[in-house]
Amino acid sequence: MIDPSIDFIPLKLALLTVSDTRTEADDRSGAVLRERAEKAGHQVVLQRIVPDDREDLEGLLRELVADAGVQVVISTGGTGVTGRDITPEAFEAVYEKPIPGFGELFRWLSFQKIGTSTIQSRATAGVAGGTYLFALPGSTGAVKDGWDEILVFQLDSRFRPCNFAELIGRLEE
Repeated sequence: MIDPSIDFIPLKLALLTVSDTRTEADDRSGAVLRERAEKAGHQVVLQRIVPDDREDLEGLLRELVADAGVQVVISTGGTGVTGRDITPEAFEAVYEKPIPGFGELFRWLSFQKIGTSTIQSRATAGVAGGTYLFALPGSTGAVKDGWDEILVFQLDSRFRPCNFAELIGRLEE
């Protein structure tokens, strides 16, 4: 529930689409994610398409974690089980603390819509260097589910009983 007596604090987001095949012209999942993040009142400070290369993605994640102008990184794509799906491995290599409940909740919500096919998703989340890292599957439906059912609330400082946004200043304590 949103507590209207608390001020909304916009967060600085970096949005990544992990794909060897998407371009700016056809990156529908990235567009959906940006639209929802901005509609919620957050600031998108970077949006980029990143190839399915673990070393490149890991390096970019480490750069974004070190950037004081980025508080949250959200990716879409590369969370499946094929040979080119390397997003969870790259993210998990960067985490200082995993947030296992994110993937668990995402798959539970997804199961309500796509049934057992959700088992193919390796959505994941964690924290590194005071930055939240979230990896969503690449479909627009998955982005909508992840944002509309989880992230829109957890990244809103007014959401009660608790949220990720209110903890940002304390992540490195």
